[in-house]
Amino acid sequence: MRFVNFDHETSKLDFVRHRKTFFGISLAFLLTGIILLATMGLNLGIDFESGTTVDVLTEEAVTAEEIENEFQSIGFEPDDVVLAGDNNEIGRASFIGGLDQQESLQIQSHFEEEYGAVPNVSTVSPIVGQELAQNAIISVLIATVGIIIYVTIRFELLYGIAAIVALFHDALFIITVFAILQMEVNIPFIAAVLTIIGYSINDTIVTFDRIRENMEREEKVETFEKLAQVVNKSLVQTLARSINTVLTVVFAAGALLVFGGDGLRVFSLALVVGLAAGTYSSLFIAAQLWCIMKYRSIKRKLAKQAEEERKLALQENSTT
Repeated sequence: MRFVNFDHETSKLDFVRHRKTFFGISLAFLLTGIILLATMGLNLGIDFESGTTVDVLTEEAVTAEEIENEFQSIGFEPDDVVLAGDNNEIGRASFIGGLDQQESLQIQSHFEEEYGAVPNVSTVSPIVGQELAQNAIISVLIATVGIIIYVTIRFELLYGIAAIVALFHDALFIITVFAILQMEVNIPFIAAVLTIIGYSINDTIVTFDRIRENMEREEKVETFEKLAQVVNKSLVQTLARSINTVLTVVFAAGALLVFGGDGLRVFSLALVVGLAAGTYSSLFIAAQLWCIMKYRSIKRKLAKQAEEERKLALQENSTT
């Protein structure tokens, strides 16, 4: 394998030196997200709140505005309308809070007369919504615990801690974007977050593997400058691979975002945002955080050795 020339490349790309800037950018953005979550909250779909969806079936393509007008003509105001089907022949209207049986029958009767097909009506109860939300949180936590155990066994605990911090950074980054845009958060959103967690940890492990290889090549790493050189060298060597990989996946996710229709918009947008955040965190958060924690570990080890040598010297002096 051919490695990038370290002396030439790192003179231009010194990632560790700008670690405080990277941390500051992420912290500012994530604090904004936390404030938005505390004030505005997320736009939860009926997957996590009680509500009703009505799938209006037509023989020809329809628009969201047309479906909304039909509902308004019989006294209903849907919270959201998205189109589905190969030719946008399905209009899916969502009602937060739900509809009772009489209202559902009224809607079905109206659209059967209008389009010749009975709409499909499905309702999510508050209990089901709470269970879905709890299961989503549990699934993310299980994935996180599994990842930190694997990374700790595969590498060491410090790598695992840095990886988990990066993963929480990515998840909170996606949530912040959705809080700003107030896009609906539903089951496909959770699927996208779990997908990004898997992708991000893969990218982080590749970077950590290169750091470990370069650490093994060094005879002695006792100063922060030497440790920073190893990290910079590793990041430079994996930079092209990380960028090329994320671009190929972003092209696919971007195609889904543009051409996938309303039904895939939440999933594809979360993927695009998460891919960018995952690459950023692997290069600028996880590796820098590991460098800081590793240096502190080295300092403690050196201090312990110095203390042991001092005690040994005192014992030798006392015996003589």
